Amino acid sequence: MTTIAVQPQIKSQFNPLRLVRHSLELTKRSLIKTYRTPEALIDVTVHQYLQFLMPGILAQTIAMGAISIGVNLNSDLEKGIFDRFRSLPIARSAPLIGAVLGDVVRYVIVTISTFAFAYLMGFRIDASPLHAIAGCLLAVLFGLCLSWAMVFVGMLVRTSGAVQGIGFLVMMPLTFASNVFVGTMTLPGWMQGFVKVNPLTHLVESMRGLFLGTPVGNHVWWTLAWCAGFVAVFMPLALAAYRKKV
Repeated sequence: MTTIAVQPQIKSQFNPLRLVRHSLELTKRSLIKTYRTPEALIDVTVHQYLQFLMPGILAQTIAMGAISIGVNLNSDLEKGIFDRFRSLPIARSAPLIGAVLGDVVRYVIVTISTFAFAYLMGFRIDASPLHAIAGCLLAVLFGLCLSWAMVFVGMLVRTSGAVQGIGFLVMMPLTFASNVFVGTMTLPGWMQGFVKVNPLTHLVESMRGLFLGTPVGNHVWWTLAWCAGFVAVFMPLALAAYRKKV
């Protein structure tokens, strides 16, 4: 009768140094695979979201940039610069209007720089160049008209810090309670009502349509209507407050 010898099992002792060494080796193996297939780092869903997100980021940047003109004008008032303008043979409101029109250059630079970074990340325009230019011009126009609201705030409050605080208090709901980051229908039902009438929502939808070649519906007309409303309401108020200040 043949006897089979059974060897006793040897229990391996836990060695933390061995665990670390083996884990690092396997980490190296995983990184080598990624290095050899770099396209695995760029998923198609990331590109699609970038296409969706970029117009919203540009609109948000333009809207938040309107705060700076109110801060700058309030700072000039504190320094007495506008008192010097009164001694010049110019129209009384010219410095205020000139400051707002000067913001056009800043908005154009913001638009160009945002597009440059977005293109480096993979964003591409799917519409005609004329439609893309129209989207950029619409964004600049929106920022220019919205800036009159911040000019009015800058003429009312005492310090430039207060202007910045009020500006962020107003702009935060406009930017985050909008379709900048996600689609309107994915938001909670109680929020959708505000998002649908939010002027930034109409601007973003207009830009997405003009940049990506998708239907714009009536969003462009709503955006233009909001622009006209900002100017009609806040420009007279800002000029009246300015005349009282100086």
